[in-house]
Amino acid sequence: MSDCLFCRIVAGQIPAQKVYEDELILAFRDIHPQRQVHILVIPKKHITSLATVAPEDAEILGRMLVKANEIALAEGSPGGFRVIINTGEIGQQEVPHLHMHIVGGPDPVGPMLKRI
Repeated sequence: MSDCLFCRIVAGQIPAQKVYEDELILAFRDIHPQRQVHILVIPKKHITSLATVAPEDAEILGRMLVKANEIALAEGSPGGFRVIINTGEIGQQEVPHLHMHIVGGPDPVGPMLKRI
């Protein structure tokens, strides 16, 4: 899709700080990170959201999840990380191209903070 922000990143029309790429997915640093480690992982194929995936997209989705730990470790989050996929308007998805956030890094608040 020519007007899709992430499709334009995949096509090289918009620069991104890539941290991983293969034939199915691309991972790059978020331009507005919420933590020290904040990576977006996107399929190279345009998929609007998790609500629109088809059975033939299983390999792409699997690759995104399988690579999450490798990417988090390489980016400096050895103690764990979050994987977040916002879906649709109610799920607060801002870009209409499926994307997964990997969020982590050193934990500045310690283990006593209640996790949600």
